[in-house]
Amino acid sequence: MSRVALITGITGQDGSYLAELLVKKGYAVHGIVRRSSDETLSRLQHLLDEITLHGGDLTDLASLMAILKRVEPREVYNLAAQSFVAASWQQPLLTAQVTGLGTANLLEAVRLVDPTIRFYQASSSEMFGRVVETPQRETTPFYPRSPYAVAKLYSHYLTVNYRESYGLFACSGILFNHESPRRGLEFVTRKISDGVARIKHGLASELRLGNLQARRDWGFAGDYVEAMWRMLQQEQPDDFVIGTGEAHTVEDFVRTAFERVGLDWQEFVKVDPKFFRPAEVDILQADASKARRQLGWRPRMTFEQLVAEMVDADLDRLAGPARVQVSRAA
Repeated sequence: MSRVALITGITGQDGSYLAELLVKKGYAVHGIVRRSSDETLSRLQHLLDEITLHGGDLTDLASLMAILKRVEPREVYNLAAQSFVAASWQQPLLTAQVTGLGTANLLEAVRLVDPTIRFYQASSSEMFGRVVETPQRETTPFYPRSPYAVAKLYSHYLTVNYRESYGLFACSGILFNHESPRRGLEFVTRKISDGVARIKHGLASELRLGNLQARRDWGFAGDYVEAMWRMLQQEQPDDFVIGTGEAHTVEDFVRTAFERVGLDWQEFVKVDPKFFRPAEVDILQADASKARRQLGWRPRMTFEQLVAEMVDADLDRLAGPARVQVSRAA
């Protein structure tokens, strides 16, 4: 019998990579999409014939229960969230409802419909916030510094509560920053790769960024979804930190991206205070030794390879518009 998985947030970066992985492993893959969502299915175009999408909403318990009854999944991956940290300051209540209470609805739906379902919760390194030790591991105390991080922390501990109180096979992956060419343009890494490509193609003359000294542990999203799947294949549920163990500054990312196209970043990058967070998170760096030991997981793509892949993808994407602009100028 085919294994059945249900993914919330399937239209996002992680959701699309996870759907790819599960399809390759022979799963029947289902995803939840909001009917009112303006999110496109662009990341899933190559998979639409192999997956099944259902209209639903994390803020609506009844719709979640109906989908669980209809799909009968053995594994549920909760990747849906208002996931942009900066936006959580402008929309703290929405972030709490979707990123926080949405998880409560999904956990409760699983408990009521079929408590044997294996549940994955997408936790975040942002929960560590103002870190009390570096690198951060599963036992590091949390100190969230944004409405997004607070909502993720609520979801994280609620997952632990449902595991311990109701015996659910519920795992949280505390994932550090993971990027790809499918990352949204509002995120700083994609903003950089897109900006570099635009400058190289003559479509822009500068790139405005915030804090260049913030340090992050950046990995490839395609590697990290493998860790999600491995968590739900264990004999016992547990929580795991997932990251590369290396920290780089935003300036490192910028420099590497501009070097990819043979340009000096200092000629084009402008620091703009409006992009600074109200409360900064200075450094996030993972100690993923538990995941290496218990899951047999380790990242395959290096930081340099990740930056190169993102820049190259945006160069290719913008090559058409660049050619059009050149021809019009001529």
